Amino acid sequence: MKFMLTLCISVMLLLSGCASHQGKTVAQQRQSIENMRANTLNALYRDKPYAADTIERAAGYAVFSNANINLIFASAGGGYGVVHSNNGAVTYMKMGEVGVGLGIGAKDYRLVFVFHTPEALNRFVDHGWAFGGQLDAAAKAKDKGDAIGGEITVDNITIYQLTESGLALQATIKGTKFWRDDALN
Repeated sequence: MKFMLTLCISVMLLLSGCASHQGKTVAQQRQSIENMRANTLNALYRDKPYAADTIERAAGYAVFSNANINLIFASAGGGYGVVHSNNGAVTYMKMGEVGVGLGIGAKDYRLVFVFHTPEALNRFVDHGWAFGGQLDAAAKAKDKGDAIGGEITVDNITIYQLTESGLALQATIKGTKFWRDDALN
C-alpha cells in the first residue's frame, strides 16, 4: 500500500505540470492556453471530423486541459482552459474537480465543450458547475496505447474527452467547478 501511495503521489507531481499553463507574463500564459486549444481542436477534428461543423454552427466552445488522479475511493484534478464565443468574446478559466468512487490511476486529458445556445454558454461562464459520472480506462503515452474517451450531449452542451496520457481504471461520481481566471481576463 505504501508503494502505491508513493507511486500515485509521484504521478500526481508529474501530471501537475500538465495542469498549469506555461509562461511568466500574462501574454505568454494566454498564448500557452491558445496553443493547447489549437492542438486539442486539431486532434478532435482528426478523430471526429464532424466536430468542426458542430463547433462552427454553435454559439461557442471551450477547451480545457486537466490532470486527474484517483486513489482507491477518491479522485481529484485541476486545470485551465478558454471559452471562445462565436461572437468573438474570449474568457480564460480555471477548473477543479473532486469525486468519489472506485479506481486507481492518473491521467492528463482535454475536454472540449460545444455550446449549442448562447444561454448554455453564458450559464457555463457565469456559474460553471458540472456534476456527473465518469467510467474510464486509459493506458496511453503520447501516440502509444489507447484510452476509452467519450462524447455526450446534455443541456445544449456537447462534451468531448480526449486523453493525452495516463494509466487509469476508475468509476467515479464527481463534481467539477469552472471559474474565470481573474489574472488572465
